[in-house]
Amino acid sequence: MSPENQIRLELLRSAPLNAWVALSGDESRIVAIGSDYREVSDKADAAGESDAVILKTPPAWSAFSV
Repeated sequence: MSPENQIRLELLRSAPLNAWVALSGDESRIVAIGSDYREVSDKADAAGESDAVILKTPPAWSAFSV
């Protein structure tokens, strides 16, 4: 796994489960967390992150194998 992917995975695992999360444009830090997309988008904009990456964490983490 690339270092960038490892950082992103660690950030997402540190976020609350089943929550909307905004990462900075370079995906190096969490800039907002909320219960819905609009809330997180507004918080990211207020934090000065106009190019945030917004996603939703899963209800539970599970093992994945390919």
